Amino acid sequence: MEFIYHRSYRGPVKLVILDWAGTTMDYGCYAPAVVFIEVYRRRGVKITMEQARRPMGLHKRDHIRAISRMEEVAETWEKVHGRSVGDADVEEMFSEFQPLQLNCLADYADLIPGTVETVAALRARGMLIGSTTGYFTEAMELLKAEAAKRGYVPDSSVCATQVPAGRPFPWMVMQNMIHTGVYPPEAVVKVGDTKPDIGEGLNAGVWTIGVAKTGNEMGLNLEEIRALDDATLARKLTRAREALAASGAHYVVDSIADILPVVDDINVRLARGERP
Repeated sequence: MEFIYHRSYRGPVKLVILDWAGTTMDYGCYAPAVVFIEVYRRRGVKITMEQARRPMGLHKRDHIRAISRMEEVAETWEKVHGRSVGDADVEEMFSEFQPLQLNCLADYADLIPGTVETVAALRARGMLIGSTTGYFTEAMELLKAEAAKRGYVPDSSVCATQVPAGRPFPWMVMQNMIHTGVYPPEAVVKVGDTKPDIGEGLNAGVWTIGVAKTGNEMGLNLEEIRALDDATLARKLTRAREALAASGAHYVVDSIADILPVVDDINVRLARGERP
């Protein structure tokens, strides 16, 4: 037989799944970074903000483990403790991380400009709103409560501790699809500010949008960005955009306020029979 049947989805985007820190709230993604630094400081190991940010997007336990495996951090740890970091150390740090994170999350819970308006516009187009996060359950519940006070309530929320494995595995995206009853993957868009966010979306077979300016790749809050001169801002922003593009993002924008034209373009591509 020379021809085979090819099934092609031609409908619109039905579900947009948003990350939390750096995408919808916590401009610059500071809340987790400062706690990773503190957890290591308490063990006599100084890590930089860049090191704390490098694995951002992972389950927080995996994030701590990833930091410990960085050559420069591992060397410092061995000098201080006379041995390498073990699984027990990672578990101990993660246990300590959780209450520290809960204590400061509300301080970084302001929504990123454009979040409420963009979510309203997506819903006006008939789309549902999901969310994924590398945070643990208690942290996600706190975030949801703080976001609700500010006018943002997603239709579905899934955190890394509620699935077999966090990013870049696809399970949180798939669980959002189950919660909302949305399929196929072509009808779903994942939006996030980290490389694991993009990997999560790609592994789930959905469209992906990277957020460069407000998130971890830029690593600056709004006041810090406004203090930059034009040349420095352009250089840092270009680097953030290129990092997300290199991770495989279908699109890269500066903030959540910029995703509506992208979603419209995805709808045009879907109508042509294109897939992620």
